[in-house]
Amino acid sequence: MFDIQKVRNDFPLLQNTIYKRPVVYLDNAATTQKPRIVIDNTAEYLSKYNSNIHRGVHYLSEKMTEAYESARQTVKNFIGAAHHHEIIFTSGTTESINLVAFSFGEAFVEAGDEIVVSQMEHHSNIVPWQMLCERKNAHLKVLPITYTGELNMTALTSVVTNRTKLIAITHVSNSLGTINPIKEMIQFAHARSIPVLIDGAQGIQHQPVNVQELDCDFYVFSGHKIYGPTGIGVLYGKEKWLEKMPPYKGGGDMIKTVTFEKTIYNDLPFKFEAGTTNFIGAVGLATALRYLNDIGRADILKYEEELYSYALQKMQTIDYVRIIGTAEHKTSIISFLLQNIHPFDTGMMLDKMDIAVRTGNHCTQPLMKFFGIEGTVRVSFAFYNTIEEVDYLVESLKKVKQLFS
Repeated sequence: MFDIQKVRNDFPLLQNTIYKRPVVYLDNAATTQKPRIVIDNTAEYLSKYNSNIHRGVHYLSEKMTEAYESARQTVKNFIGAAHHHEIIFTSGTTESINLVAFSFGEAFVEAGDEIVVSQMEHHSNIVPWQMLCERKNAHLKVLPITYTGELNMTALTSVVTNRTKLIAITHVSNSLGTINPIKEMIQFAHARSIPVLIDGAQGIQHQPVNVQELDCDFYVFSGHKIYGPTGIGVLYGKEKWLEKMPPYKGGGDMIKTVTFEKTIYNDLPFKFEAGTTNFIGAVGLATALRYLNDIGRADILKYEEELYSYALQKMQTIDYVRIIGTAEHKTSIISFLLQNIHPFDTGMMLDKMDIAVRTGNHCTQPLMKFFGIEGTVRVSFAFYNTIEEVDYLVESLKKVKQLFS
């Protein structure tokens, strides 16, 4: 059985009192809290084994290298990759997308080619492609969405052409919580020999991911959004693409030989990991993934679905709450407006009631423009949130409305 109290006891921050009561943390789409095992394991490696990886022949370096490469294997198993060298450690989702935008773009995109994104993308899955298109004189094309916050899949055949070189799409919308039909998207693209990048920053912590079953060409995510440390992320890429892509950065560890005349690059995955990587962060991320597996991904998914359904039902009973994004398939995120109160004011008042939410455009300005709004209040749940916290949120929203009335 899923023991919510035991889970909550694993997270030290949830025990903290900010104003009058323990914090109700509903900003998990921005970053998740860290279980004690991640905190302790990170501290242990910093205090006992800290040493640079791959380069040393002494005990500490070998110990740290072993832990780092073991972390790569843990990620490989967690997402069902075929090979450990298809796992590239980065600083996060943003760097992972930038890496592909630069390296794939250098190898495969020419003037007049097209990159397709959707209207609901985070800025991190828009701007790197814009930069690529400016650099290569290519074109960025946008797959529209519906007013329920779903991809307009019928528009695919008109948006995607024989000049489309890559489709980059989010697994789960960070603003709406929409779960996109990424497998259907991948099948559509592959039927036309087009590779697909999936932005999994909001997906992998809520949805089971097997990259071989999905058959995606690239999948990216951040450690800090899946209960791991900040400053660490993952790029999964199929071997056939990574082998053909040039390095994104130059420096130590990504080389075999260097002369002033020519440099021979290292094999995968090291070709894309220039310099000293965040090896402590990689260990922390692996610890977080093992922690989730120990609890049980199926149990977590079931609990989160029940919690989200309960929260949505309660929010829908408040007639002065306007929910933005009403897709049929959603997870763990509810964006809304409280009557005509500015989202920032709502967020500030909730903060005084010990509820942490996110307000603003959530780095999705084109999406907000589509809905004709400046921003929303966003609550985002994790498996350590509770029914009682949802009830407290609803009662607090009623108080905020009364105060502004």
